[in-house]
Formats: sequence, C-alpha cells, structure tokens
Amino acid sequence: MKWVGGKRQLLPQLRPFYPRAFGRYIEPFFGSGAVFFDLHSAGLLEGHDVLLVDSNPDLIGCYETVRDAPDDVAAVLDRLAAAHARDGRAHYYEVRDQRFNPLRDERRGADGRIAYTPELAAMLIYLNRTGFNGLFRVNASGAFNVPAGRYERPKILDRERLMRVAGALRDPRVRLELGSFERAFEAASAGDFLYIDPPYAPVSETANFTSYTARRFDRRDQEALQRAIVLLARRGCQVLLSNSTAKEIAALYDANAEASGAGLRALRVPARRAINSNGAGRGAVEEYVITNIRREAGAP
Repeated sequence: MKWVGGKRQLLPQLRPFYPRAFGRYIEPFFGSGAVFFDLHSAGLLEGHDVLLVDSNPDLIGCYETVRDAPDDVAAVLDRLAAAHARDGRAHYYEVRDQRFNPLRDERRGADGRIAYTPELAAMLIYLNRTGFNGLFRVNASGAFNVPAGRYERPKILDRERLMRVAGALRDPRVRLELGSFERAFEAASAGDFLYIDPPYAPVSETANFTSYTARRFDRRDQEALQRAIVLLARRGCQVLLSNSTAKEIAALYDANAEASGAGLRALRVPARRAINSNGAGRGAVEEYVITNIRREAGAP
C-alpha cells in the first residue's frame, strides 16, 4: 500500500535504532507497515510475538483479507487492471462511487469494523495505486473521496509482493487488530519494542493532512501520545517514534523535561516530503526520530 507518511524512504534512518534484543514488537499506527515488513524480511522478528494495530477499519480489513485470501484478491485486481487500461479515469470513479463506497457502507458493522471481502480489498488496493498521490482520505460521512491520479501506466497488481505480504501476515505469531494507539500501549510491557508512526503534526497550514479516518488526529492527540510515550519509556519499553519537526512536536520532545527525564532523545534526520499540493514543496526536509534506544555502534 502507498500511504501518506509511509516510512520506506526513512528506513535507513530508522534501522540503526532497531534493538538487538526485545520482547514483543508492537506497531500502533500500522499504515503501510514499512518497518514491520523491513524487520520481517531481515528475520529480526523470528521468535517474537507481533501486535499490529491501526484505527482505520479499511486498512485492517484489507490486510486481513490479503492474509487470508491473496489469490482471490489477485484475481479481482487482474480484472480491475484490465478495465483501468481501457478507460482509467472513468473506471476509477465508477469503482470509487458505484462499487467501493456502497459496499463499504453495506458491510460496516455497528462497531465500525468493515467485513472486507476479496472484492473490497482489491478495490482498495486499486484505488490506492491509481488515486491522487496514493492518498487515503475520507469525508465527514466516512466516504472515500480521493480524486483520480495522473499515472500513465500504474502498477496495479504486483503478485509477488502481494504474496510476500500475505506470507508475513500469516505468521502465527503476528496479530492484526483494529483499535487505537492506547489499546496497543496497554499491551506493552518492559523490554517490548514499539515503532510509533502517528499522523504527523503539520509544519504549516497548507501541509495539514490528518484525515485518515473521519476523525482527525489533532494537537490534543499529539499531547496525549507524548504522555503515553513517556510512560512507556519509564515502563522499560524500547520506543522508536517518528514525527515532523513542527513547533508543537519540538515542544513535546526536543526541549521537554518530562521526555528527557524518561530517557527520550529527539534527533533530526533527513527525509523527503512526498505529499504536497505544490510540486515545488516536495523534496528534502528534516523529521524527528525520537527514541530511548541506543544507536548501534558504527551506524551512520
């Protein structure tokens, strides 16, 4: 999945902080899962229980379906790719408005969970691969409303990658769960390793994008997250957090007595901004890596 804030490009900055020894691995804002899949492919999760949590019911429903029925998802994606090749823009809006959103509503339970099918999972992947910048965005009513992107030959089905994702998630020690970051933190105990990748605080008004679900992740959420991370660090958990270098994040972690007293360090690292309405606003930026984990000796 392409995902706003996905951490594939930041992996070289994060890898030096992967701990050599830990208990469980917990990721409370799963998103594209770049760090989980990086750890899994390197064999670093062997022998460890894993808890992957996200509050987005579409994301969790899609991953569960890819895990359980990857061949069925791939078959639907094949058909979607063929139809897109004939008339991409019209097909995108037909799938989004006439099929995807109505079926999501039909299969949404009272608890907010969406009972995903291979068809729904394939449509989400298709919309993700062909929509504007790979965004996932919903309106106040919860309807997916991302416009079509402008791609000449989008790769809609990568069967090999789909099967690798399914294999990683089928590991009996890996558990996917729909829930808030608080739920994941409640499960954490001393020695566990948590990678925490919340919706970033905007560095400017025009950079504000936090509507991964109908409810936004705002300043109060960032403050609640900081308090929880301080508690995790004091509990003896190994914490690795990424966020923007917005002033509110600097105030919460960089020159913050509670954070430093819990052993947390805020480090600025180079990254690239991939999402911006103005192409000139994309490019090299700095982000925070906030952690109480010692950098591996000799790491860059």
